[in-house]
Amino acid sequence: MSAVRWVLGGLGVLGGAYGAWLALTRQDLLQLVEIALWLGAGVAVHDALVAGVVIGASLLGRRVLPLPWHAPATLGLVVWGSVSVMAVPVLGRFGARADNPTLLDRPYLATWLVLTLLTLAAVAVAGLVRSRRADA
Repeated sequence: MSAVRWVLGGLGVLGGAYGAWLALTRQDLLQLVEIALWLGAGVAVHDALVAGVVIGASLLGRRVLPLPWHAPATLGLVVWGSVSVMAVPVLGRFGARADNPTLLDRPYLATWLVLTLLTLAAVAVAGLVRSRRADA
């Protein structure tokens, strides 16, 4: 493994450890239980919903799309699906309160749509590049 991978992996582990330390030292027990439930639900939703949709769509894509487009389309589905599932709370505005207008005051739907368009654009560019390389 290259030194860059070790450095990036080490930074990731340190960042995760710092985040865990902050959560454990600055949250009460109920908040820690909610964090654990949210993380567990995220994994369950991913495995039950996102993974199933991506696998099904990828199998369908293999029948419809040319070979060079298979990997970009699958990767785009993984990125878009994972981010979309994690964005459900803000897209649904869960936790918004009338007495605190600063909560959820961003244009989350517009941001999600921009991410969707950027993901589609990246898939299109990668598919075109791979198609041209296959033709050459």
